[in-house]
Amino acid sequence: MASVKSNSCLISGTRVYIGLPQANDGGELIALNRASQNFHRGWVSPPTTPKQFQQYWENCKRDDFKGLLIRHKSDRAILGVFNLSQIFYGKFKSAYMGFYLGAAYAGQGYMTEALGLALQYAFKKLKLHRVEANIQPENAKSIALVKRAGFTLEGYSRRYLKIGSRWRDHERWAILVEDWQKLKTQELSDAKQES
Repeated sequence: MASVKSNSCLISGTRVYIGLPQANDGGELIALNRASQNFHRGWVSPPTTPKQFQQYWENCKRDDFKGLLIRHKSDRAILGVFNLSQIFYGKFKSAYMGFYLGAAYAGQGYMTEALGLALQYAFKKLKLHRVEANIQPENAKSIALVKRAGFTLEGYSRRYLKIGSRWRDHERWAILVEDWQKLKTQELSDAKQES
């Protein structure tokens, strides 16, 4: 079981919650990422060494970066990560979103729930207007995830990001706060009709 400060829970869902990383999360996150290396290969390069976690931890202290750990509510185990990076405030109010889940937790709906919480944090707590996720075109599961959450395909960037020593093409998916609010309103309306 992970050692978590009580104030590290930012937003709680049905099965998971998101919270800010703590300095003592390194061992657990590194173990999750090492166990998931084959699953992540070619898609993402999360921290798998203490030095890499230390760099991640330093990033999390910056004003333009928010690391969000996905934790299971029952035992507080780390399931994955959302990162909001290059956060701009002022008139732009935008951020890039990256994410990954541990291999043992894939295909169980955790990421769908956690993405909803991460967007709630981005739009309500950080007061962002836009969140963009850049996803490799071959990553059908991540594309399906952001589509379900209301993201819109906005473009294609050739050789956009270097992952696993290779420059990789990415699609640009984005969601605006207005899109998110409309979906939330529709979900509430649908829930009332079902009850």
